[in-house]
Amino acid sequence: MPELPAATPRARVRVPLRFHDGYGVDADVVTFHGLTDGQEHVALVLGDPSTTPLVRLHSECLTGDVFGSARCDCGPQLREAVEQIATRGGVLLYLRQEGRGIGLYNKLDAYALQDEGLDTYAANTALGLPEDARDYTSAAQMLAALGISSLDLLSNNPDKAEQLRALGVDVQRRVPTGVFTTAHNVRYLRAKVLQTRHTLPLPELNAG
Repeated sequence: MPELPAATPRARVRVPLRFHDGYGVDADVVTFHGLTDGQEHVALVLGDPSTTPLVRLHSECLTGDVFGSARCDCGPQLREAVEQIATRGGVLLYLRQEGRGIGLYNKLDAYALQDEGLDTYAANTALGLPEDARDYTSAAQMLAALGISSLDLLSNNPDKAEQLRALGVDVQRRVPTGVFTTAHNVRYLRAKVLQTRHTLPLPELNAG
């Protein structure tokens, strides 16, 4: 198990969150010193975190989170996660990992290849990029800085749990998110099931 360099909280500020459907909640937004990748990741502390808080690692998605793109399920997952975590108590780590870590411009280039028939992972590979470039070392540092060593992980992605466990975080169980399908994202979601073992319980997504 690797020995992680310590990160420390930098600042903590109260921010009222308001969503397009009328849901609102206040979050404590925490920034950090000492994150290994040098990115400006933030933690949103919601509700009253319990001994085993509910935690989501949410990778930034400008198109989905901000503009409501229907090509992915990121925006609905973010909205759902904030309410679930606020209700139970926990933390949402908002990680600057656009396009599974390849960046915004590369993600949009991959979209163009997807329009030609490639799936989301094959498109990354065709660009000479990793299928998934995300590393969760900074996430583990953030959790340690917040005093969280044991958690339930809100995610359909087994890789997130596996990486956190390898980094010394006690992931007690993985809590699935909802499944948010549109006419534009079914191929994307199906690729996540078939390529990276995401737990998305829809028969049409699991069909080979």
